[in-house]
Amino acid sequence: MNINLIDLLKKKVSAIVLEGETEYLSEKSQALTSFFPILLSILKSQPKLIESLQNQLNPRLTDIFITNPALKQQFLEQISGTVPTGAMESTLNRSIAPTLGVLEIEAGSAEPSAIVHLIETHWSAVSNALPPWALALLSALGIGTAVEHTLHQAPEITSYKEAEEKKKSGFLLPLIAFLFFSILFDTPPVILAVLLAFIFRACSSQKETEPASTFPTQTASSEPAKLQLSTGAAGYLTTCQLYSGNASYINILQQEIKQIFNHTMGCGVESNANYHTEFIDQDAIPSVLKLVKGVPNVSLTWMGNQLSIQTANPTDAQQLAAKIQPLVKNMTVLTQAATNTATPVAVDSHAVISTGNSNAEKALAEINPDNIRALDIATALNMQIINFDTASTHIPEANKSILDQAAALMKRAPQVKLTVKGHTDAVGHAATNKTLSQKRAQAVVDYLVKQGVDPAQLQAVGYGQEQPIADNSTANGQFKNRRIEFEVLNTETGVVREVNEEGIKKQ
Repeated sequence: MNINLIDLLKKKVSAIVLEGETEYLSEKSQALTSFFPILLSILKSQPKLIESLQNQLNPRLTDIFITNPALKQQFLEQISGTVPTGAMESTLNRSIAPTLGVLEIEAGSAEPSAIVHLIETHWSAVSNALPPWALALLSALGIGTAVEHTLHQAPEITSYKEAEEKKKSGFLLPLIAFLFFSILFDTPPVILAVLLAFIFRACSSQKETEPASTFPTQTASSEPAKLQLSTGAAGYLTTCQLYSGNASYINILQQEIKQIFNHTMGCGVESNANYHTEFIDQDAIPSVLKLVKGVPNVSLTWMGNQLSIQTANPTDAQQLAAKIQPLVKNMTVLTQAATNTATPVAVDSHAVISTGNSNAEKALAEINPDNIRALDIATALNMQIINFDTASTHIPEANKSILDQAAALMKRAPQVKLTVKGHTDAVGHAATNKTLSQKRAQAVVDYLVKQGVDPAQLQAVGYGQEQPIADNSTANGQFKNRRIEFEVLNTETGVVREVNEEGIKKQ
C-alpha cells in the first residue's frame, strides 16, 4: 500500500473533527497528530478493544484507558498543552469513531483482525509518528512498541515504589534489631522510650515524604449502575445510555438491546469504577425491554432499586408498569400516573446531543462515496440533534461539521433530494412557532446550499408544534419536540419516505 496511514487520518479525520471548532485549532490539530499513532498502537495490541469501540455509540478515551483510568488524566495533561483538558478530551473523543471508520474502509472489513493487519502493514509509519513521550505511556498500558517491549510489563512507577520500600526497610531494620537486643539485655526504660520515640518519628517522616503513586488505587463504587432509554412515536429505540462498572456485562447487554430493538448502534456507554458492576434484578432487563419495544414515547430509567417509566399517555405507563412489576421483585416501579411525587426523568441534553452528533458523524463517514444513497444520508442526518437557541435560527457550531459532511456527499450524488422539516414544542403561540420552525428548516437548507449543494436537491417545511413526538407538559418532552428531521423524496414514485429510528415510513 502506498498510502501513509497517519497522513490519511490527519487529512480525513482531523478535517471532520476540527470543522466547526473555533478555539485552539492549531493546538488541537497537533494533538490529533500525536493521538493517531498512539491510538493505532493500542488497537494493534488489543484487537478486542476494536470490537468494543465499534459496538459503542460514542466511544471515548475512557474506554481506551479503562484498565488504568489514572493514565487518561496523565495523557490529557501531556497532550493538551495550553488547551483546557476538558476541551481537548472532547475533541479526542469525537475523533475515535471516524478513525475507526477510516480504518474499516482501508482494511476492506470491520473485522478487528483485518484492522490489526492494516496497522501492522503500516507499522513503520505509525511507530515513526509516535511522540517520544508516548513510549512510556504505552509501556504503562502494557503495550510494546517498535523496540518490542514485553507485553503487560509493569510501569516504571512500580520499580520506584519498590525501591522506596527497600529504603524504608533498610533504614528501620537496624533500629528494630537494636530495640530487640536492648530489651533482651535489660536496657533501662528511659533509653527504650527514647528509642521508641525515634522509631515512631522516623516512620512518620517516611510516610509524609513518600511520593504519591501515579496510579492510585480504585475507590469503591459510589453510584448505582444505570440504564436510560427512550422510544419514538412508533415504539422504536431513539436514545439509550448505559452506566456500569462491568464492561463485560455492558457488551452482553448491548447485544441484547441491538437484537430486541433491531438497532445497529446500541447504547452510549460510560464504564468506570465509579459505578456498581451489577443492576438490581438485572436478569430481568431483556424481558422488560421486550415489553417496552413497541410502546410509543417511553422514557425508562433503571437505577438502584427504582424503575421509572414515563409515557405521553398515562394509560400506557400504567399498563406497562403492571406487566413489568412481577419481573422485578426487588425494585419499585414508578410511573407518572401512579404517583404525583414521581419526578420525570431529567434528560442530560448535553450528553444526548453529543451522542447523537457523534453517531451522525460516524454514520456519514461510513457512507461509500461511490455508492451514495439518499436514505443513508437522511438516516445519518436524523441521528444528530440540532439544538437551536431560544427563538434563534443560528445553526450550532457542533452541527456544521455534520452538515459539511452531508453536503460533500450530496454534491457527488445529485439524485439525492431531501426535505428538511422543522418542529417546535408547544410553548408560545402556534403561529409564531410555525414561522420559527420554517425559518430554522430554511436555515439548514441555506447552509447546505452555501456549501455547494444544488438548491433543487432541497426543500424546507415548517410544522411548528403540529407534530409532537413527546409530552409537551414536561421539559424532556419539549426538548424532544424541538427538532429538525430529514425526509427522502423518491422521484420515481413521488412518495415521500420519512426516515427515523425505525427505518422508512411511507406517508
